[in-house]
Amino acid sequence: MSLIRLHNIKKYYEMGSQVVKALDGIDVSISPNEYVAFIGSSGSGKSTMLNILGCLDSPTEGSYHLNGTNVESLSQNELSEVRNREIGFIFQSFNLLPRANALQNVMQPLVYRAIGRTERKRLASEALHRVGLGSRMDHLPNQLSGGQRQRVAIARALVTEPSILLADEPTGNLDSRTSIEIMQLFDELHSEGHTLIIVTHEDEIAEHCHRVIEMKDGRIHKDDHAEQLVEPA
Repeated sequence: MSLIRLHNIKKYYEMGSQVVKALDGIDVSISPNEYVAFIGSSGSGKSTMLNILGCLDSPTEGSYHLNGTNVESLSQNELSEVRNREIGFIFQSFNLLPRANALQNVMQPLVYRAIGRTERKRLASEALHRVGLGSRMDHLPNQLSGGQRQRVAIARALVTEPSILLADEPTGNLDSRTSIEIMQLFDELHSEGHTLIIVTHEDEIAEHCHRVIEMKDGRIHKDDHAEQLVEPA
């Protein structure tokens, strides 16, 4: 069974008298434990794809099933619940609360699950240890390096045990050495059974993924995984 299934997804925007086709008929399925990169130049549609996959935006047409739920017909409150339950977000700019320490930042998504504070602290502590920051739990974001802040963001995404980890240019604000360390962490998470979807414009980041979907003009231009599936035996 597919974890994600998009069928004929279209996303159109009206700009004056023009209609911009950000996504123009997307069909794609992603299975549990896949390691996928969406790549493409600016304007290719990959950012819109990220918003659709993350339930941050709804398609103009088409259907999106996430873990068996038909999400494009849900209310805003229901979409919020799906985002909290099913998706762990990792952003280029980290999106950490500046006045909260690492532990408090990782605890934040659990507040919406009616989990007691003691249990939230335990789960957040485990997530921070998982990403190698057990000794930095009381540090504020401005006391951490860029790589450490991204690890906090990854721990925050992991703590809810989501169906998918969705990363938007996760190394965009990091130097080359730190980028390699973060991608090695993603590699480890995939080997543990996590489903990862990375949106990036960097080929060296996409090379870590086992499936690369290239977007162009709102369509899927190339899907390496799909090509492998249709190769003759």
